[in-house]
Amino acid sequence: MSPTGPFIDPETGELDTDQILTEAYPLIGLIVLFAGLALIPFLFVVLFARNSLIGSLFTVVAQGILAVGTGIVLMYVIARGIQLSQADEVK
Repeated sequence: MSPTGPFIDPETGELDTDQILTEAYPLIGLIVLFAGLALIPFLFVVLFARNSLIGSLFTVVAQGILAVGTGIVLMYVIARGIQLSQADEVK
């Protein structure tokens, strides 16, 4: 492992903002995807089925989408961290 780490510019020792942004864009995309998917059933509940059994069902569905999305985002972060650490060891 290099002494500077994956997000540090080796010449200046400062944060490499280009690499940070490159890594952040796919993560932001995943978060927006699952938040948007969960927003659909939540909006249905708010607009049409506030105090009903179907509203409760759609609330559970939306929470399930958020739970699965959270798991996928965390798996992506862990997998990408492993890839970055292995790429750093090869250098």
